[in-house]
Amino acid sequence: MMNTADNKQIAVFKALADPVRLDIIQYLKQIDCEISCGEVGKAVNISKTSGSYHFKLLQDAGLINARKEAREKYVSLNQTTFDKYVTNFYKNI
Repeated sequence: MMNTADNKQIAVFKALADPVRLDIIQYLKQIDCEISCGEVGKAVNISKTSGSYHFKLLQDAGLINARKEAREKYVSLNQTTFDKYVTNFYKNI
């Protein structure tokens, strides 16, 4: 029987199972600050619609923090979740 920690780990790895989301996480890790979703989308070359989908999955998995200000959404890497589930698994991100 799976517990909450197992479910969280599964959600994290499912979120990272897509090359676009890996690119987003890698970009956020490199810049190490809050940035608009639009800027991330331009950096990883995805449309706004595609970006919304990927950001939602990453946020649901707890890998990114997101906040909305007026019409703009800002994201940053959730370092706590990243360190707990990703760092020891994939050193190159």
